[in-house]
Amino acid sequence: MDDLLADFLTETHEGLVALDVALLRLEKSPGDKPTLSEIFRLVHTIKGTCGFLGLSRLERVAHAAENILGLYRDGVLTVTPAGVSLVLRALDRIKEIVGGLEQGGSEPAGDDAELIGELDAAAGGDGISTLAETEAAFNNAPAPAAVEEPLAAEAVESPSPVAKPSAPQRRAAPPPAETPAAEEAATSGRAPPQSIRVSVDVLEDLMMLVSELVLTRNQLMQLSRARSDGAYSVPLQRLSHITSDLQDGVMKTRMQPIGNAWAKMPRLVRDLSIELGKKIDLEMRGADTELDRQVLELIKDPLTHMVRNSGDHGLEGPEDRRRAGKSETGRIMLNAFHEGGHILIEISDDGRGLSLDRIRQKALTQGLATESEIAGMSDGEIHRFIFRAGFSTAAAVTAVSGRGVGMDVVKTNVERIGGTIDVASVEGRGTAFTIKIPLTLAIVSALIVEVAGERFAIPQIGVLELVRVGGGSGSRVERIKDAPVLRLRDRLLPLVSLGRVLGLEEGPSQPLGEGGDAGFVVVTQVGANVFGIIVDRLFDTEEIVVKPVAPILRHIGMFSGNTILGDGSVIMILDPNGIARVTGVVADGAGARAAENKVASAVRSSEKTSLLLFRAGDETPKAVPLGLIARLDDIPVEQIENSGGTPVVQYRGQLMPLLSMSGGFVPAEEGRTRQTVLVFSEGERSLGIMVDAILDVVDEALSVQAGQGRPGFLGSAVVAGKVTDVIDTAWWLGQAGGDWFRPATATPASRRLLVVEDSAFFRELVVPALAADGYEVVAVEGPAQALRLRERGEMFDAIVSDIEMPDMDGYAFARDVRGGGPWQDLPMVALTGRVEPAAVARGRAAGFTDYVGKYDREALLASLSECLAVPVAA
Repeated sequence: MDDLLADFLTETHEGLVALDVALLRLEKSPGDKPTLSEIFRLVHTIKGTCGFLGLSRLERVAHAAENILGLYRDGVLTVTPAGVSLVLRALDRIKEIVGGLEQGGSEPAGDDAELIGELDAAAGGDGISTLAETEAAFNNAPAPAAVEEPLAAEAVESPSPVAKPSAPQRRAAPPPAETPAAEEAATSGRAPPQSIRVSVDVLEDLMMLVSELVLTRNQLMQLSRARSDGAYSVPLQRLSHITSDLQDGVMKTRMQPIGNAWAKMPRLVRDLSIELGKKIDLEMRGADTELDRQVLELIKDPLTHMVRNSGDHGLEGPEDRRRAGKSETGRIMLNAFHEGGHILIEISDDGRGLSLDRIRQKALTQGLATESEIAGMSDGEIHRFIFRAGFSTAAAVTAVSGRGVGMDVVKTNVERIGGTIDVASVEGRGTAFTIKIPLTLAIVSALIVEVAGERFAIPQIGVLELVRVGGGSGSRVERIKDAPVLRLRDRLLPLVSLGRVLGLEEGPSQPLGEGGDAGFVVVTQVGANVFGIIVDRLFDTEEIVVKPVAPILRHIGMFSGNTILGDGSVIMILDPNGIARVTGVVADGAGARAAENKVASAVRSSEKTSLLLFRAGDETPKAVPLGLIARLDDIPVEQIENSGGTPVVQYRGQLMPLLSMSGGFVPAEEGRTRQTVLVFSEGERSLGIMVDAILDVVDEALSVQAGQGRPGFLGSAVVAGKVTDVIDTAWWLGQAGGDWFRPATATPASRRLLVVEDSAFFRELVVPALAADGYEVVAVEGPAQALRLRERGEMFDAIVSDIEMPDMDGYAFARDVRGGGPWQDLPMVALTGRVEPAAVARGRAAGFTDYVGKYDREALLASLSECLAVPVAA
């Protein structure tokens, strides 16, 4: 294959992708003249170049398509979906011929007479233009106002049909002077940007060489530090800078936006919509998210299959959607973003969701599990049966799907590049797949740590801070029962001992700072959750070359790769996400639930909550959500003073009131020397509740049975197998006076609520209080997360929202909800500290049904009861 033909194939592939996008844009906006002109020019360029190369079959098909496009552009014919479909068929035939040309070096044999006849008939007989007429029309056509994807110089040329230029002549041809970029460059005196085509193999070789150069640089730097030879420090520093710049440049050549893999999706969804008789909208977000070129190529086919699966299996037909109270048009959303050094890709729809009953029945029929095994499985575990080979719940086999071949292949392809795939689904509301692609071949900055004599690397992108513990540093690792925690400023930080998790340490270990050796805590973040990893030693940060995890170690789940250090040692790279998932330190780390939380970060009253168990007064255990507690303090009784009959202690430069759950505080009579205190803080306000003893920290789904009107308690629940009193934190806060909140009584209800509140403290306060009154509560940290729930098809009976929030305030959120969509008629209650008449009037104008002071629980429950009893007007 000569260079000229190779250039033609490359440019034609680019032009065909651009044509797909432009034709779909034209179908939605038939009067878009710039798009019509762009399409005409692209097809004309393909046809003209075919003539130069003697590709007669391609030229005939392209010329027939160009006839119709010329009539569209001149206004002789009206753009219709049927006409666009016919032109797309012609482009598909061109792609087929180009594919054969690429494989064999010459045009494949074939008969296009039927297709060309349809194109000619659509052009209207006498409206068919000759080749010379088409050339004249092209030369007289106005330039497009804007072209979405700039083409290479040779792809924009208008070649003459008389002479066939040689390859050197064609490469030397300048871009047409009519392009805006060329005009701007000519007037400003600057040369237009230039580019060349480079073989992928050349770039791969460069990447491997840079990787070896980085390793060699690291070795030289380590030798220089060991020998303390200053003569080499300056040239080595210069070498290090050059190596870093070189690796950055080469890495950029490997990175491509994921939008390149999505370019064919609009056409795919359009054809799927026609084939299935469904109305489908495709929304793509994060198209600029860049990922490795190799990963991009491997992920294209899985994404294509999953989008087709969402359209066929996931979305209902228009009539079924109307009966379900949904819009006739279904939605498929693609979303890509970076998180913790990984790429996350979400494919979601607002369709029928996965049927648990059908999956259970299919699993039993295929012998994948027994009835007793299925009975003990969570919904997420049952959903994951769809990744088994040959598994399908389709009622019939279609041309699109239903043969049971697909999701297992998707899973295999994703895992082949070291990734994971998970699914979350709500029947009747939709399904979301989350693909997580870890680091493959890349160069990153990493922190080197040591545990039990073994070194590991932690990608620096996941490290928030480092804390020294023990050894007289002041910080220490403590334990609540067997759970290690660290008091970091005003919060309790859950910890993971890396040595024990990896099996490098055996037997009970002594907490650091309590007689144990000094160590370090690497504070890291997974999603919205922050936790610490206990290590023995810290070394320097290094630029490391990341290699994929070997298949034999992939099942461990705590490693994202391995690397070679400057001294030649091979070490593993830790994955904080995997550590959190394996250890359960993040409460919502389970598979399907984690996938659902990625789609919308939410706290649900039906899910497990971290609870602190303690004893106060009697022997019945007491419980409070751990997220409400800022600190656990053990205060010497001599520091507790009295102010106006109330015990107080100096805390952060202020006097913090102390409340007793035992009916009073008389340390002298009890002979105690220290007092355990639960500290609650929000902003500048703090309150301490004195208790007798801390018992444990557990994760439980908090199912509260309403109490007998006991002040200070929401009711009772079974926690860790024992009947436990759940305290009403709001009541105790109200006893402190000031601007803490008033107590309230419970009103039974049985509805689903969405709470939008940016303060984690108030979310933890509201969820159990409303749950105790029978509501199912979903709490999110802002309007953005709430609107993502709406996009997924989540439905609620009412919305409770804060007003003053970052990014989007409550007023804007209310206007968005009232602007249209499935939530536009829901009751909305504003929950805020500003209740002056002007604020109330503004809230009602924005769309709020009612306005309640924060936190007046009695008023909130009364408002919800009233709102849910009377439907709100649109």
